[in-house]
Amino acid sequence: MNFQNLLARRTQRMHVNAIREILKVASQPGMISLAGGIPAPESFPLELIAELNGRVLATYAADALQYGLTEGFPPLREALAARLSTRGIPVGAEEVLITSGSQGVLDGIGKTLISPRDQIAVESPTYLGALQAFTPYEPEYLPLVCDDDGLIPDSLEEVLKHRAVKFVYLVPNFQNPTGRTLSMPRRRTVAKIIQNYGTLLVEDDPYGDLRYEGAALPSLKSLAPENVIYIGTLSKVFAPGLRLGYCVAPLPIQNWLVLVKQGVDLHTGTYGQALAAEYIAGGYLDRHLPRIIDLYRPRKAAIIDALAHAFPDDFRWSRPEGGMFVWVEGPEGMDMLRIYTHAVENGVAYVPGQFFFVDQDQGRHTLRLNFTMADGPTLERAIALLANVMRRHG
Repeated sequence: MNFQNLLARRTQRMHVNAIREILKVASQPGMISLAGGIPAPESFPLELIAELNGRVLATYAADALQYGLTEGFPPLREALAARLSTRGIPVGAEEVLITSGSQGVLDGIGKTLISPRDQIAVESPTYLGALQAFTPYEPEYLPLVCDDDGLIPDSLEEVLKHRAVKFVYLVPNFQNPTGRTLSMPRRRTVAKIIQNYGTLLVEDDPYGDLRYEGAALPSLKSLAPENVIYIGTLSKVFAPGLRLGYCVAPLPIQNWLVLVKQGVDLHTGTYGQALAAEYIAGGYLDRHLPRIIDLYRPRKAAIIDALAHAFPDDFRWSRPEGGMFVWVEGPEGMDMLRIYTHAVENGVAYVPGQFFFVDQDQGRHTLRLNFTMADGPTLERAIALLANVMRRHG
């Protein structure tokens, strides 16, 4: 059979996730990987799992093993609603939709909202997983200009003034890949802009809990509640293997996201949701989160110090207050994809920054570094090795 003839047209826009391919190389024995965007195994609450299992079976019995509502396991929706309400997003449990990771929300948004040639405004650079979720639905991307304080509001307004934008996609807290955070004044301005233009904004917030310094900032959802789809995840603060995400969207969109999810997986796994419900409602998350922060804070400091000590003077990098990433910019003309091969030969892996741009001819002189998966001495050694590679092959 000629299976190629059976493929839908949209498959022409589906591509292998470059980062996941890089991670295959990064997992080789002896490699120091600064490439992944994954939590450290030490951050998982392993010692709590047996206790949580006991609570789930005692509290929910067979219900934890049964089919469930598409919208999500009610106790988890209640726990998340209470948590969101303390953060300026006052919602009821019926407004929370549980998904198979936050990636499940992104695909649902693409399927629900994007028609061919619709225009989607995204930060430049932006999260590759969002592009991978949206692209099969054939949108046109409108890159937004950013700096060290995140999205520049004038760039957003200029786009909205002249283009028919279906929605805006932002990661305002410790952005993947840059680690940047949208400043408070800009949050207020962005909220006013999307309200003035009647624009929908997708606020993706996977890293908001991972703040190591500075004060927490209000969500865009809290500043413009009718204009924002808020997406969260438990992957960074509980266990990514459970694939638990959630969203709060304006009701007409939420209803469609539920309908789309019914056709994909009926519902997210009930047992994992029950574990998460007990983890949150029982106060375990609030007690465990400081341990995660204490694990990552010195690692972030170590990579920043190592860059300052070892990297050439013509490089610059972000200084995030939280999250999992540092964004590095070399001199214009450097090709970090080419240099990546030499880095791997020297035992260090990273992600070339060009993969995070809509136009991958941009950002060739940039790279993303992850600091959550290695301890301080390992990070120092990796950055020293990488600095030598940059000097020799830049």
